[in-house]
Amino acid sequence: MSHLDALPPWAAITVAVLVLLGALFAFIGSLGLLRLKNFYQRVHAPTLGTTLGTFFMLAASITCFSVLHGRPIFNEILIGVFLTLTTPITLMLLVRAALYRDREEGSQDVPQVTTSE
Repeated sequence: MSHLDALPPWAAITVAVLVLLGALFAFIGSLGLLRLKNFYQRVHAPTLGTTLGTFFMLAASITCFSVLHGRPIFNEILIGVFLTLTTPITLMLLVRAALYRDREEGSQDVPQVTTSE
């Protein structure tokens, strides 16, 4: 027997829907990584899709353990905060590094640096 047997049906359905939504968004983000053509397009799908998927998973976890323990459980909020802070920073650094590399190689697919005097 699992401790999840003590979960009321309304909470089990809510948790199941949130987990399925999280899995769906993570899957869509992963498909975007495979289907999009270049690096600059590919970098958006996983960061946006999987971040939203993770937030649904966190909501499911918060709901499940809050109902099981009979009090609000917000430990997962820290995961959401760190994810919200690190994902855009990582995205920005990866894109800047790729842009620098492409400009140094003389790629015509990226805009060139313009200097104003």
